[in-house]
Amino acid sequence: MKELHSTTCSSEHRNGGPDVDNANTRLAPLRPEVIHPRRLIGGRVFDFSREVVVMAIVNRTPDSFYDRGATFALDQAVQAARQAIDDGADWVDIGGVKFAPGPMIPVQEEIDRVVPVVEALRGFGVVISVDTFHPAVARAALAAGAHVINDTTGVHDPAMADVVADSDATLVITHSLAPPRTPWPMPTYGDVVEEVAAFLRERVELALSRGVPADRIVVDPGHDLNKNTYHSLELTRRLGEIAALGYPTLVAVSNKDFIGETLDRERGARVEGSLAAAVYCILQGARIVRMHNVTAAVDAVRMTETIMGFREPASVRHNLV
Repeated sequence: MKELHSTTCSSEHRNGGPDVDNANTRLAPLRPEVIHPRRLIGGRVFDFSREVVVMAIVNRTPDSFYDRGATFALDQAVQAARQAIDDGADWVDIGGVKFAPGPMIPVQEEIDRVVPVVEALRGFGVVISVDTFHPAVARAALAAGAHVINDTTGVHDPAMADVVADSDATLVITHSLAPPRTPWPMPTYGDVVEEVAAFLRERVELALSRGVPADRIVVDPGHDLNKNTYHSLELTRRLGEIAALGYPTLVAVSNKDFIGETLDRERGARVEGSLAAAVYCILQGARIVRMHNVTAAVDAVRMTETIMGFREPASVRHNLV
């Protein structure tokens, strides 16, 4: 097992002291009050007071951390997106540049990567999301038919809010500390959940001030983004405090390093851990889960929704006939 190092968590917390014990009081499902829970996104109505959305991931990047470029070619990206739709995904999130540090990709190149996929998915009845931090890419993606802009840098460039405000798109505001593609070694927090919540409140206010309506804002605490494993575990444990901000909460936990380090599992062997983290987040108020393994995620989400009373079983025959 790899040794994990925390820069902010107390030894009491790490060793299962009062923080972990108190977490037991949070196990009951949370049903946070959501601002404008019924939302029209991409021609579909979602009720985030009692519905959980599965967002599939398609990366047109040669160096994505999970698929290592398997969907970089256009035809493979489109095929993967359509397969995700067939497997039950509600949204498809298309990325042309990964979050991790590295050289900047020319804006036009990013546009050339994501826009053809957006165009290929129009008319398939799925919400189309584009993962970008460049306002120019967002503008091109929206013009091509995207419905959601997923900014993993927390509206680092305020012009992103202007682009979304001038459309009918939804904006995902994600917590991260570093400027785009920039290293941020050994991130530290006093209380990671409180600081993430404060950041999200501030960036939501920025988006509102630039004209993005409250009913078109989603928040994401940014698991693993400028955070170590202890930070991501704490965000998961106390996700209800993020959901309490009142905006639909998206979690991107799928195959992340905090799962790999917790379970000592390499990339490709983290599906079960990812599903467990996603289900726990749903119980804490998450309403959108961004996942790689769509079939497994859809089943886990639908089962969780049914246990919570959000939906009926697909069929009921056991001991009734």
